[in-house]
Amino acid sequence: MEKDLTQLRGEINEIDDQILKLFEKRMKICYDVAEYKIANKMQVFHPERENQIIMRVRDSVPDDLQNPAETLFTNIMDISKCKQFQRFFSDAAPLESKPLELSGNYRLAVPGTVGSYSHVAATQFLPNSEPMFYDSFGEVFAAVESGTADFGVVPITNSTAGTVTQTYELLRMYDLTICAATKVRANHVLCVRQETDPKDITKVYSHEQALMQCSNYLAEHGYSARPYENTALAASFVKESDKPYAAICSDFSAKHWGLKIVDTNIANAESNYTRFILISKDLKLAEDANIISVALRLPHQTSALYRLLTKFSVAGLNLTKLESRPIANTDFDVLFYLDFEGSINSPDVIKLIRELYAELSYMKFLGNYKEI
Repeated sequence: MEKDLTQLRGEINEIDDQILKLFEKRMKICYDVAEYKIANKMQVFHPERENQIIMRVRDSVPDDLQNPAETLFTNIMDISKCKQFQRFFSDAAPLESKPLELSGNYRLAVPGTVGSYSHVAATQFLPNSEPMFYDSFGEVFAAVESGTADFGVVPITNSTAGTVTQTYELLRMYDLTICAATKVRANHVLCVRQETDPKDITKVYSHEQALMQCSNYLAEHGYSARPYENTALAASFVKESDKPYAAICSDFSAKHWGLKIVDTNIANAESNYTRFILISKDLKLAEDANIISVALRLPHQTSALYRLLTKFSVAGLNLTKLESRPIANTDFDVLFYLDFEGSINSPDVIKLIRELYAELSYMKFLGNYKEI
């Protein structure tokens, strides 16, 4: 007699109940194994043992179930490791940090010059601090690293053009941390010298991000895009040039340099925002910091990213960003940059961070901060 759907679902429920009981039993034994290894000063995590289990599992099922069975048992073992780490490293000390105070007068390194979007972000971060302007993002990082500046401001992502690659590369190179973030609406304008006829424009200078954000406008008018270190510095360059060049910058910057505004609101998207970060040499923490950023490298193995995401799921932490960026001077190796919700004052968060440090060949904590 053919079974109906209700009967089939009932059988699946019975099997699921058995699986849950066996899963609970397996987890208890895993805890016992971890306790035994710790008591006898043995290595807690044993990759060779995992490989043995996977090979046995694959050999025990039909060919068409080998990969699914491997995925299932890999996931079970990853969950076991996560729970073992949470239980046996429950006394994990939080990272040392200092309180973040933004009301004082600090030495603040900012790329560009007066009127740049970075300058606007700087006033939002530290309204009582006078900026020290630098020509490049790299010089900002170097100033903070050397102690010449207490803080630095740089853009990290744009709602139209995406991430600022140079900033991510500098975060990898320098031992600095993110301590705050803020958004600035970018209202790009096209501007020239007062005596320049807009019909003579052929080349437009600006930061590469601004050029990408206004790519449709540039293509429509047949302008040649020329990257410059900063939008405000591009405006300064156009001001000093005797050529019919144009710049893409803010309205404030154009007026500051006495340039003539040819067109306004030229970005591809009407709502165009850039997120900036405040960087510091010390780990400085706002009381209600709720965003954590890390960079890490994963092994070239099947399901490596999936296994990483399992750790966040088991810890109950919400990932808000996951992006890969190529590592310079390597054979297409990449770093993954992750943002997730939480505070390093949370035991679950600090245990996950320490677990990542313990298991990965490269892991870098980039900061715990909030958007202001």
